[in-house]
Amino acid sequence: MDVNQIPQDKSKTYGGHAKIIYATTEGKYTSATSDGWQDEEYATLQAVNALTEQTQHAYDLVKSGQKSPLFYYMFAYRHDVTSLAQTSGFFRWQIRRHLNLKIFNQLSDKKLMRYAQAFNLSIEQLKQLPDQITSNGINDSFDEH
Repeated sequence: MDVNQIPQDKSKTYGGHAKIIYATTEGKYTSATSDGWQDEEYATLQAVNALTEQTQHAYDLVKSGQKSPLFYYMFAYRHDVTSLAQTSGFFRWQIRRHLNLKIFNQLSDKKLMRYAQAFNLSIEQLKQLPDQITSNGINDSFDEH
């Protein structure tokens, strides 16, 4: 892509920031900036909406007693089993077991602390759902600044 063709659509998902894009000018690669483009914004918003729906579904399953609070926090903090394993130091099979409420309720404070640290929560916070779904510092709304 030529430097002059880099889209400048002022994407609200960039939050007023710019992104470095590598493009060509006079046949040589160079860096330039973009403040977004519509296609990328659409894809990003679709992904965020999907993550929000997954988090809501996880919240509902935990609230109904079908899953442990760990299930909700995993989605709220944008983890899957693999990334949570890498962050917490547990094996994936252990995490899948800990998503079961009965197993989770039997975990020692030492094990719970590993999860709590991964989410920057206290053990008490980890053991219960928040009153409502929180974004945990993630800007889901992409408000323009």
